[in-house]
Amino acid sequence: MKSAAPGPRGRRVGRVRDLLVAIRLAGPWRWVYVAAAVVSLYLNVFVGVFQSFLKLPALNALAPTQSEPPFVVAQFVVLAIFVVLGIAAARSFHPETSAQALSAA
Repeated sequence: MKSAAPGPRGRRVGRVRDLLVAIRLAGPWRWVYVAAAVVSLYLNVFVGVFQSFLKLPALNALAPTQSEPPFVVAQFVVLAIFVVLGIAAARSFHPETSAQALSAA
């Protein structure tokens, strides 16, 4: 029985892994990569929370000008979550070395 070809997501993950191996994320570059990815995602979520307080009537009633305590608390909680997840990601991110990647391919 013939196995199914990997979907587009599988190819994309392989390309990202190959890119990480090619640029040899080691030493401080590993931390820079993780920090940039976490900050990028945090900014997207920050804008999402901001837009939620603008567009959703229940949240807009709590903080109509986005300077009230409910908005500040929501943004602080999001920031705290991303700090914790960022630290966890930086500690656990160990890209493969080129030899390991070549043997796995």
